[in-house]
Amino acid sequence: MQASDRFNINSQLEHLQAKYVGTGHADLNRFEWAVNIQRDSYASYIGHYPMLAYFAVAENESIGRERYNFM
Repeated sequence: MQASDRFNINSQLEHLQAKYVGTGHADLNRFEWAVNIQRDSYASYIGHYPMLAYFAVAENESIGRERYNFM
C-alpha cells in the first residue's frame, strides 16, 4: 500500500463521515455512537409501516400510540 492510496482512503472516509452523521468520526465517544444508533433505529421503525404494525401488535397498542412512543 502506497502513501497516496492511504491518503485517498482516508479522504474518502472523512468525506463519508462529514456527509452522514451515523458513520461517526475519530472524536466520537461510545455514548454518542449509541445515541446515533438508537435514533436511526427509531426513525426506521416509524418510516416502515409493517415494522411499526409489528411492534403495535406485539405490545398490544395502537399504531398511532407506538409511533408517538418512538418519537
